[in-house]
Amino acid sequence: MEICYAEKSFPRHELNLLHSLIFHLIKIHPGNINVSNNFLSGIFGKKKKAEEAPLADDQTNAHINAENSDKEAPHQSEPTSQPPEADAPIAPPEPEAQETTQQVMPPSAAAPDTSAISQREPIAQEGVEQPEEKKSGWLSRLTQGLSKSSSKLTEGVSAIFTKRKLDDGTIEELEDLLITSDLGVPAAAQITTALAKDRYDKEISDTEVKEALANEIASILTPLEKPLTLNETNKPHVILMIGVNGAGKTTTIGKLAQKFKADGKSVMLAAGDTFRAAAIEQLTVWGERTNTPVIARDVGADAAGLAFDAVKAAQEAGSDVLMIDTAGRLQNKTALMDELAKIVRVLKKLDETAPHDVVLVLDATVGQNAISQAQVFSDVAGVTGLVMTKLDGTARGGVLVALAEKFKLPIHYIGVGEDVDDLQDFKAINFAKALVGAGE
Repeated sequence: MEICYAEKSFPRHELNLLHSLIFHLIKIHPGNINVSNNFLSGIFGKKKKAEEAPLADDQTNAHINAENSDKEAPHQSEPTSQPPEADAPIAPPEPEAQETTQQVMPPSAAAPDTSAISQREPIAQEGVEQPEEKKSGWLSRLTQGLSKSSSKLTEGVSAIFTKRKLDDGTIEELEDLLITSDLGVPAAAQITTALAKDRYDKEISDTEVKEALANEIASILTPLEKPLTLNETNKPHVILMIGVNGAGKTTTIGKLAQKFKADGKSVMLAAGDTFRAAAIEQLTVWGERTNTPVIARDVGADAAGLAFDAVKAAQEAGSDVLMIDTAGRLQNKTALMDELAKIVRVLKKLDETAPHDVVLVLDATVGQNAISQAQVFSDVAGVTGLVMTKLDGTARGGVLVALAEKFKLPIHYIGVGEDVDDLQDFKAINFAKALVGAGE
């Protein structure tokens, strides 16, 4: 049986009845009924389908296509490029789209490999850079740190000694340059006198002047080149750290603690600057960072009493080193003297030889003011050695020469940066060469 369609407009209710009749006929006689495409497209034309689009229409199409012969089956993939009104169903392409979406996911799964590679690359780069830092060494960092100080000297020397003899005029200019570079009047006079002794009235290049300056500065500093050594018979070896607020005293204590521990020493710290909460907190942080016990009290506590407790605790623990932080209120000289004197008296009650070292921490950025600070603390506490910090942040590094010439105090360490490795044992010749820009 063949059902044909003649173009004609049907009312909606007649179309519904006709549709039901055809559906049942196909169901009863699936093999004997051939429904032409013209018939289906007429029933489900653009106008009628847009108005009605019943769910049964899709079911009818699906059933009809299921009953079609094998010849019609290949055409089911074509409707993807045909308009919606075509007889082939639109549903079959959807699983293909889903499969395509699933196939796109593997590149995202490969993303971890890419990120892993990108994470390994910085490590490889760091591995290349680290040996370069080690090769540069402390002397290179010192030269770079003193670049602000050395540039002033080197530029001045080059300006003075350009094809000129070492006469009275050039000697005077050089002496003025050394004084303005914070080396001090006595040291400047000593250096220029020694330089003129063998080279007077002779032509001299700026390079030769730099080398001569480095040697003369080193001759002043070398006798004071003394590391901070610990006496193993002292249990603990008590180091009283003094200096004005802001000189880097607390930070220096933390760096020294890490150095001593790296040498296998047991260390204890005491937050003796009880006037500043920030100082107590900062030393506590250094204690946590270096895994070092810190004896601390509330703000305003008696500093001498804290020092007494700290020595007892270090003795009981068998610590090798005890470093005591102190206040640096230089604006109140009388109170400072009284407090430091009290701390020393209390320490001697537990150990007559304590403190074993009184280390003054000075900030290079203050220039000639470091001279007055060293004078006050030497009068108050009997300074036994110096640490010069922040040489990398100033053009006044020459003040260390002035300090050495005036006080003749041992110089233990100098600092040119924030890292622990930037605080190193003082080496006179290295410092002198870096200061005048004479190279490594």
